[in-house]
Amino acid sequence: MFTGEYHHNLDTKGRMMIPAKFREDGYNEFTLTRSLDGCLSLYAVPEWKELEEKLQALPMTSKQARTLKRFLLGSAISCECDKQGRILIPQTLREKASLEKDVVLLGVGDHAEIWSESLWEENNDFSDYEQLATDMEGLGI
Repeated sequence: MFTGEYHHNLDTKGRMMIPAKFREDGYNEFTLTRSLDGCLSLYAVPEWKELEEKLQALPMTSKQARTLKRFLLGSAISCECDKQGRILIPQTLREKASLEKDVVLLGVGDHAEIWSESLWEENNDFSDYEQLATDMEGLGI
């Protein structure tokens, strides 16, 4: 399970360090793809395979299913950590997520999100605790 918030820098080649905690249990290979809120999603191979199976099972007759498959599968790439524990984020994905130098890696359970630090700061206002409590209740938590 991926948890925690990590602040990193992309180097000039677009490489980013993956925390050692995320590489436990032999996780050195990941799938990287676009995500819904303007960030990227990073999956360990077993979790990605589960999601991929669900996506493949969606009916081709559904426009929503085709759009979702294009969005997630069309931008997905396999990436492996180098000896320093870094992955290379391709330019196309960096552009889609507005990643420049300062990035935030956020563990959210079965995957991690990679955010532009400035975009993360705009999206992480969790100060309305009453609304969070209402949302949790609505989700059955």
